[in-house]
Amino acid sequence: MHVEIWHNPSCGTSRNTLALIRHVGIEPTVVEYLQSPPSKARLAEAIAAAGLSVREAIRQKGTPYAELGLDDPSLSDDALLDAMVATPVLINRPFVISPLGTRLSRPSEVVLDILPPCDKPFTKEDGEVVIDADGRRVR
Repeated sequence: MHVEIWHNPSCGTSRNTLALIRHVGIEPTVVEYLQSPPSKARLAEAIAAAGLSVREAIRQKGTPYAELGLDDPSLSDDALLDAMVATPVLINRPFVISPLGTRLSRPSEVVLDILPPCDKPFTKEDGEVVIDADGRRVR
């Protein structure tokens, strides 16, 4: 199964998502989107496929969101997408694209919705159990 993750290695959620993908036996295509941002069309496609609005896909925390005036409700999706491509730190992460769907994996265990089933225990790097010892997803 081909899986792609838009990854930021300094983000714990992104690291946990990548670890979950690997945990189910898939070596994904890892796109470090801060260095290689998606095209505007690809970004718009991923956002739509994830069932999100463009505003829901923008990262506000720790970004120049407010400084760039992106909190202006009159800005079009087109303008927001332009800002996200020009300043990729504005792209919320991690986006994961698989044949089973596309998700903004926040929290990281959301990625399990678009991966093959896994019955092996998994614990996040902070100690939170995602798949218990009996192979059941903990919600």
